[in-house]
Amino acid sequence: MAFPRPKPTTMETLHAERQDPPFNVRKMAIALHGSEEALQLKEKFMAELARNPAFKNDDIHDISKDEIRERTMEKFGAMVEFVTTESIDVFTQRMALVGIADPAFWTRFGVHYGLFLGALRSGATPNQMSYWVEKGVLGLNGVIGCFAMTEIRGGSNVAGLETTATFDRSSDTFVIHTPHLGATKWWIGGAASSATHAAVFARLIVDGKDHGIQTFVTQLRDPKTFNTMPGITIGDIGKKMGRDGIDNGYIQFTYVHVPRAHMLMKNTQVSRDGTVTKPALAQLAYGALLGGRTSMVADSSNSAKKALTIAVRYGAVRRQFATGGNKLETQLLDYPIHQRRLLPLVAQAVAIGFTATKLQDMYEDMTQSLESLKPTDPNMMDTLAKLKETHATSAGLKAFCTWSTLDAIEKCRQSCGGHGYSAYSNLPAQYNDFAVQCTWEGDNTILALQAGRALVASYIGGTQGAKLPSGVAYLSNEASLTAKSDGSLSLDDMERGWDCVAGNATKKAAYEYAAFRKQGKKKDEAYELCSQSRFIAAKLHTTGYIFKMFKAALTDLADSPEKTALTTVAKLYGVWQIEQNEGVFLKYGFLKPEHTDEVQRQVDAFCAETRKYAVPLVDSFALSDHIINSPLGKWDGSVYESYFEQVRAQNPLPKEHPYFKRLIKPLLQRPPYKHVDVEADMELNEELAEMEARRAKAKSKKSQAQKQE
Repeated sequence: MAFPRPKPTTMETLHAERQDPPFNVRKMAIALHGSEEALQLKEKFMAELARNPAFKNDDIHDISKDEIRERTMEKFGAMVEFVTTESIDVFTQRMALVGIADPAFWTRFGVHYGLFLGALRSGATPNQMSYWVEKGVLGLNGVIGCFAMTEIRGGSNVAGLETTATFDRSSDTFVIHTPHLGATKWWIGGAASSATHAAVFARLIVDGKDHGIQTFVTQLRDPKTFNTMPGITIGDIGKKMGRDGIDNGYIQFTYVHVPRAHMLMKNTQVSRDGTVTKPALAQLAYGALLGGRTSMVADSSNSAKKALTIAVRYGAVRRQFATGGNKLETQLLDYPIHQRRLLPLVAQAVAIGFTATKLQDMYEDMTQSLESLKPTDPNMMDTLAKLKETHATSAGLKAFCTWSTLDAIEKCRQSCGGHGYSAYSNLPAQYNDFAVQCTWEGDNTILALQAGRALVASYIGGTQGAKLPSGVAYLSNEASLTAKSDGSLSLDDMERGWDCVAGNATKKAAYEYAAFRKQGKKKDEAYELCSQSRFIAAKLHTTGYIFKMFKAALTDLADSPEKTALTTVAKLYGVWQIEQNEGVFLKYGFLKPEHTDEVQRQVDAFCAETRKYAVPLVDSFALSDHIINSPLGKWDGSVYESYFEQVRAQNPLPKEHPYFKRLIKPLLQRPPYKHVDVEADMELNEELAEMEARRAKAKSKKSQAQKQE
């Protein structure tokens, strides 16, 4: 008897996907990572993590919160040596990879090295910085820091924080105090069980006068005994949606004295006699705190690439239903609707990656300008302009990139069907871990409105003759507002389109703002009243900015098969986003109604073209199996074998059932219900039937008699 040939294995299918791609995967990976050196460094880091016992992750979905926190501290010990032996650039790249592998550890480690140390770098004088370096802040020798900014009632509204720091001349100290429950420091990563010191954001009070928010380094625990210091009350805020490796806690201060020298005084100073000296421009004090938002744009790209590697590989090997007369079931990725689910998201992840590189350059340029700035520097206004542009750009990008990535992770999970719901797919954990990016270091809606406010101010400034930064220069170009598509939807045509819709949306918001001001509304109230228009302007500007950064990155690449493929990916991103925002392109006249069918056709066409090399493209993201930690995304395609082995290894059945005797046995072996006398029931039913028959017969006779009468 002849049997039909079995369908290809998942491993054979994925191998076939990698045959004869139209570009060199290695060269594509180099293009996406910026250089051969950067890619090699990433590969070195991945190998080190895979072989480090502290970064064991095959059981991560089956251990408790407390066990995860213990592993986090174990990783501290494994990583701290690199802090003092590697350059900042190399260590930053190492931590970017760690952030993809273990977001919780990356956050907890980053609380010390990013936020706590970052607060020192941005706010401490040279002498203060030297003091804390000697205290061991760089090598975790006696100091593990946390960042005590957010409060239970006010969140991250820095200007509205209510913890107080009152200057006490008699002791030359500041008295840190939590005046009421609402001022309790909350969500403080590291506070619950691992931090010795905190960078505390509190209101500076001198002689009863409030001088605004300043930062005070405050000791929480004795590093030798780990007992809390007098006046410090600490607790654990408990289970969260994700990132259980972070010991988030709360802190209350009850008249805690800290030395005057522990207030960070690079910008604002308080002398021994209580004289307060503030910087000429208060904005400069917060410039370096934008680093977190900047890194989240890169993390958005990296996290999306991780989820998409899983989903695309699984979509390539999973077959379902035979179509078009084929006996062999169709790969999910061959269905046009599945291509539309995933491939525009691949294009978006690549676009955000190139944008993150540009934003990082902008941030570093601004940081260098701030660090070299002198009180009477003639470049003060130029530096302030850089700060404003970086703030506005990073605010919009942080908001819309994290939103887009969270949505992408969920779409990847759904695209994997039922297996995507399994913890072992790693997509549920990715979603839970990433969700916090949309609210911490600035709620996304608030950041989007800040970006929109900056756009309105730029538009108004442009109408008054001000020279605008390059990123918003199109706002002062009247031709941009009246631009029309030439119908080609080329990269240049799409760039004009994004300038048109973002410019017109910003103009609308600016006109609304001006109208409210003419009605006598105060500045802040007028901005609030046009908040929806500001939000839309920020969304369109940010989406257009990402597209432009992708397009600009292509110009830096030499002609090659890799550039050709990336050009297709860039076009896919551009037309897909136009399709998502089609209404405004029609509203502002850049597109005509007859163009909309062409937009849809091009999205379909670019998806089909990208599908041809989708697997090699995600391979160029260069993420190892250890980093992905998902059987659905295994490089060799051994999806079901790896899935089965991991589930079986992590979930052995116990020899004795854990609750059979206590719960199941009493249920199954409980005394039966009292039996009903069936025969008696039958007799009763017969009597009832006879009564019903007699009643019906009598009713019939009565009816006949009435008819005769």
